[in-house]
Amino acid sequence: MDARADKLGGLVLEVFRLNGCLIAAGDEKVAPFGLSSARWQLLGAVIRTSEPHTVSQIAREAGASRQAVQRLTNLLVDEGLLEMTENPQDKRAQLVKVTEQGRSVYSKADRVRQMWLGDVAESLDLDEVEHAIRLLQRLRSLLSRADC
Repeated sequence: MDARADKLGGLVLEVFRLNGCLIAAGDEKVAPFGLSSARWQLLGAVIRTSEPHTVSQIAREAGASRQAVQRLTNLLVDEGLLEMTENPQDKRAQLVKVTEQGRSVYSKADRVRQMWLGDVAESLDLDEVEHAIRLLQRLRSLLSRADC
């Protein structure tokens, strides 16, 4: 293996470790609101769309399986945070919408996220963060072309 591939392997491993840390920290931060990182991400995905999406569309955009998103959607519907509505384009695929309760819970969790990231950001250089974003976006793009 050449040096670049070896270094890339180290980067990938570090991203996996970082993902684990982010999920654990996210779980801790949003637990008081009855959320987990996965539920929080799904709620955010629904809130950030300008128009309601189907479960399949949300899964595609999140890079998750439709089944996993459907399972979480069902849980959040049962808890009153999301609701399913009729889809005028396709009667078989309902649209996912956030409820007022869901919007309220997400807003509280988002305030915690903003404070948390603000604290972490104080220790980082803005140029390094922007470079890391570009690098990760490029890597994701390269991997997407490889049908990952």
